[in-house]
Amino acid sequence: MAKKIKDKNGNVYVEAKPWYKKWWIWVIAVIVIFALVGSLGGGDDDSSSSSSKDSSSSSSSTTSSATAQQRAALGAAKTYANDMNMSKQGIYDQLTSDSGDKFNDSDAKYAVDHLDVDWNKNALKAAESYQKDQNMSTDEIHDQLISQDGDQFTESQADYAINHLSK
Repeated sequence: MAKKIKDKNGNVYVEAKPWYKKWWIWVIAVIVIFALVGSLGGGDDDSSSSSSKDSSSSSSSTTSSATAQQRAALGAAKTYANDMNMSKQGIYDQLTSDSGDKFNDSDAKYAVDHLDVDWNKNALKAAESYQKDQNMSTDEIHDQLISQDGDQFTESQADYAINHLSK
């Protein structure tokens, strides 16, 4: 309820509440917060293929029996694989690294073993990035892809990438 104020001349004024004390502002704020939390909570990426959706539903029974650490490692591994196009060995090393995610060996192994990734495509995407962004030759790209200090893709994955690069 608004507060009524009288001045010395007898005039009555109504003092309105500040905006942050109005009940409807808080209702809107709570709705916005729930909407943001809901959108951050996950869901399927619209750009993902139907095959990855099928595999995620079939692997849900596997991940439901996983420990919290295994699920966390798998989530990080999916990010590395899908967003950064890393190799299986590169992801494992990142998950177990003291300067990385610091997961133990068994949780990291669980994660990389439960990824549904086309490693050839990851190698190709990495190779395309090297070709476009760093102007590397195909020999340099191949060496970078298989290097233990580089991407750590297998020889066959690197060969696939080199053979499918645009000329």
